[in-house]
Amino acid sequence: MKRLFLLAVLMGGCVIGFSQSSAVDMEQIRKLVMAHSAIVNLYVDKVDEPKIVEASIRSMLKELDPHSTYLTASEVKKMNEPLQGNFEGIGVQFNMADDTLFVIQTVNKGPSEKVGILPGDRIVTVNDTAIAGVKMPRDEIMRRLRGPKGSVVHLGVVRRGFSERLIFCVTRDKIPVHTIDAAYMIAPKVGYVKVSSFGATTHDEFCEVIAKLKNEKMQHLILDLQGNGGGYLKAAVDMANNFLKEGQQIVYTEGTRSPYSEFNAKGGGLFQNGRLVVLVDEYSASAAEIVAGAVQDWDRALVVGRRSFGKGLVQRPVPMPDGSMIRLTIARYHTPSGRCIQKPYGGDIEYSKELVARFNKGELMHADSIHFPDSLKFQTRIMARTVYGGGGIMPDCFVPLDTTSYTKYHRELTAKGVIVNTNLAVMDRYRKEYTMRYPDFKAYAKKFEVDNAVLSILLAEAEKAGVEFDEELYKASLPLIKVQLKALIARDLWEMSQFYEIYNPTDETVMKGLEIIQSKDFGLIE
Repeated sequence: MKRLFLLAVLMGGCVIGFSQSSAVDMEQIRKLVMAHSAIVNLYVDKVDEPKIVEASIRSMLKELDPHSTYLTASEVKKMNEPLQGNFEGIGVQFNMADDTLFVIQTVNKGPSEKVGILPGDRIVTVNDTAIAGVKMPRDEIMRRLRGPKGSVVHLGVVRRGFSERLIFCVTRDKIPVHTIDAAYMIAPKVGYVKVSSFGATTHDEFCEVIAKLKNEKMQHLILDLQGNGGGYLKAAVDMANNFLKEGQQIVYTEGTRSPYSEFNAKGGGLFQNGRLVVLVDEYSASAAEIVAGAVQDWDRALVVGRRSFGKGLVQRPVPMPDGSMIRLTIARYHTPSGRCIQKPYGGDIEYSKELVARFNKGELMHADSIHFPDSLKFQTRIMARTVYGGGGIMPDCFVPLDTTSYTKYHRELTAKGVIVNTNLAVMDRYRKEYTMRYPDFKAYAKKFEVDNAVLSILLAEAEKAGVEFDEELYKASLPLIKVQLKALIARDLWEMSQFYEIYNPTDETVMKGLEIIQSKDFGLIE
């Protein structure tokens, strides 16, 4: 009885907290409390209370929408780190090869670089605990490497050319997490910026790269949001503000119990003039869709690619005392023309398989497979161009998914990590040679070719992974495989930006965006 009374008090506290904005059915609350109390006090075996409470919360949220979720305290921390712009650790970019941590790059001026850890090193022990050859889960390895700033960790390292294991004493520090993967001049007067997500540091990063590109005579910009799953609303609003005029609406939100709220441009952004093309695909979501929708609706940019994901539900975090959190949907995002970004859910197609359904019905290959009723047609705010609602941002220029090079053989190579493992093996064997042969990226980009020695490593890795060789499909995918390997090697020798400088000429969406931005009849007010 005492437990039941305590639960009722706690639940009552929650009810009071929300009673100002919504009516609560007390009978349903009592029912929930009684069910919990009966299970805990009467069930035949001992009950894991936290587990059944979490299961109850997850079940309730599952009945609402695909994006209302429950996160444990550790999941909250893991979710926030990439968006907050930093985490505390040793400062290495790594991959796992043959159950061994392989260092791809060290963070510039980071803890590991300071003590002498090098790209190509294998970290095999952490504080005398073996992490190589023991099938340790990646999450567990990450947990051992990360730790509070100022704490010390001893790393055992195997380095090519050294017979004995090397020991490094690393003092952990804050490690920056960058959300802009690439920024370079893709053509004379045309800059290219690849944004991977929208985090706390995105706007500062964007300001920095725009200033750099302007110094390189940039007049027009391709903003690549392909694969960008979103992030912070504020970061999206700050990004859009760089392109729009003062007072122009960026996005508005509205829900049954959440009042209308809008976000408008403040003006004075960094890229108010010049042509703008925004690239999206079926994985561009949330904050990425807010930016694309805003600049499209104000006729500030042309959107190129394929229909974006369609994640337009607004979540409010509801923190719990133990550090866990409910992310509860409270409203929907709408673009300035009135389009709802969120795609439908709850129909015949399972939400998690909607992108597969798009592929199966041919939407990713043929724009004319998409038919919009008149109710989903909207007009842009200045030129009254027709744009489409119904979920996601429909591009002004459709670019079909390339299915010629992505053969079944290539998909299997990718799924089993063969291309990544080939890159690791190549870098382990040839890093020193490549560094000496190609003193700068310009020489590498011009002269380097994936030769038979590298391809023999690829085929050996494929055989090891159990990928059955198919000569016809191998030849069909070979140009793409070579570009991917060259781009990965460039990334490991320099930075992620160099990866895209190598890879982008094969990306049909990027090339279409470049063609449009350089055309004489761009079609928008300049």
